[in-house]
Amino acid sequence: MDVAPASSSDVVLGVDIGTTSAKAVAFGIDGAAKADAQAGYDLLNPRPGYAEQDARAVAAATLEVTAKAAAAAQEAGHRVAGIAFSAAMHSLVGLDGSGAPVTPLVTWADARAADQARRLRRGRGLALHRRTGTPVHPMSPLVKLRWFAEHDTTARHWVGVKEYVLRELTGELVVDHGIASATGMFNLATEAWDEEALAYAGIGADQLPRLEPTTAVLELSREGAEKVGLPAGTPLVLGSSDGPLANLGLGAVQPGTVACSIGTSGAVRVTTDEPRVDERGRVFCYVLVPGRYVVGGAINNGGIVLDWLADVVAPDVAAEARERGERIPEALLELAGRVPPGSGGLLFLPYLTGERAPHWTPGARGVYLGLTREHRREHLIRAAVEGVCLQLAVVLESLIGAGIAPDAIRATGGFSRSALWRRILADAFGRPVGFASSPEGSSLGAALLGMTALGMLDSIDRAAELVTVSHSEQPDRDAAERYARLLPIFDGAYEALSDAFDALDAAQPELPLTEEDQ
Repeated sequence: MDVAPASSSDVVLGVDIGTTSAKAVAFGIDGAAKADAQAGYDLLNPRPGYAEQDARAVAAATLEVTAKAAAAAQEAGHRVAGIAFSAAMHSLVGLDGSGAPVTPLVTWADARAADQARRLRRGRGLALHRRTGTPVHPMSPLVKLRWFAEHDTTARHWVGVKEYVLRELTGELVVDHGIASATGMFNLATEAWDEEALAYAGIGADQLPRLEPTTAVLELSREGAEKVGLPAGTPLVLGSSDGPLANLGLGAVQPGTVACSIGTSGAVRVTTDEPRVDERGRVFCYVLVPGRYVVGGAINNGGIVLDWLADVVAPDVAAEARERGERIPEALLELAGRVPPGSGGLLFLPYLTGERAPHWTPGARGVYLGLTREHRREHLIRAAVEGVCLQLAVVLESLIGAGIAPDAIRATGGFSRSALWRRILADAFGRPVGFASSPEGSSLGAALLGMTALGMLDSIDRAAELVTVSHSEQPDRDAAERYARLLPIFDGAYEALSDAFDALDAAQPELPLTEEDQ
């Protein structure tokens, strides 16, 4: 398609469809945000282990923020040169022949397919992981499809949340290689749907969207254009998934530059120029752009650990912070700051919602290890923050085991507002950690990829140069040495408790949470 020459006033909308909200940001060719809009939607938990959404509600919110950001940018004198998309990985919704949802939108956090994942891991799961780059875990659409195959459904097509939104905007059923590579069904070598994976899922390739590169450019249909207030024919760049695009949004696109993010969950990722999965299947490998891949691991429990602490360990501190109009995490971290590194010999395995990398165990449980009468709640809080950072350090070690040689680390996410958390992360890694100036992450990555696809920038390497680092956190030598001694104990504790996790998971239906449940 023909693309109008870019000018200094042009913007590209980076649209990020997240787990609980959609955000659209208009970025200029200098990488600066010119306008933005955000809207939330519900994450539904109708049964234990389920995590669903209404696909129509998510699409409506995404279209709303796209329209608002576009209008704000145009009112400020900018031309919207195009739209590029990011989305959370591993979502799945079944559609009928007319494109209407016939199942809920099942998110990455949904664990209903835990039994299917366990069975597959005992069989050919590792071989599939090595071919597709996607770990065998309940998050994966591959095992979700197996669950649906074992529970009758009338779905004609299966898509993720981004593909559902793209159909609203273009009328086409298409998926980019980035999202596809997180389904467990995309063969990284052939760049086609994997036949063995499709057979396991019980579907045919004709039930999935058409595959296209992440840099592919479509056009807004007349109907789609009316929904977002832009001209029909406006270029729409497919984009990729949120994790790989966060690497681009951090400027971490060269081999050896590691990107770390901590929000509700967390992740450690590095860009490579070839598909790479370690032999033990500890890390994922997803597509960023043609010829570039992102290898890494995501953890389930990041900022969510502080939310739990606020509810269970320090509700009075949380209430007082709320009354003062202060942020609750900062109030908890102020308590944690009173305790020296190592939390007095207390370790916390932060598996409150199971765990992904590097063990990919949905039945893992949170554990305090080493608890004594001398420990107080400030120890509990600090140990929990340290546990999140140590888990990320374990993932980093898995990357090294996959042949990655990290030479720089960049980080982003809500946690970076806390000096204590930044310091603990650098100490747990034992390496300097740089923090990006822009907090936008995936939406910036989407826009930069869009500018590259539209010819406004000549490469993603040039795009990455627009990302600046505001400051760098240096590790404290003594603290880093202490965490280095704790890391193998922390990782070994998972191995020692894995059988107990399995037993508890099997017994869970017989263990009510409260007396009222009995």
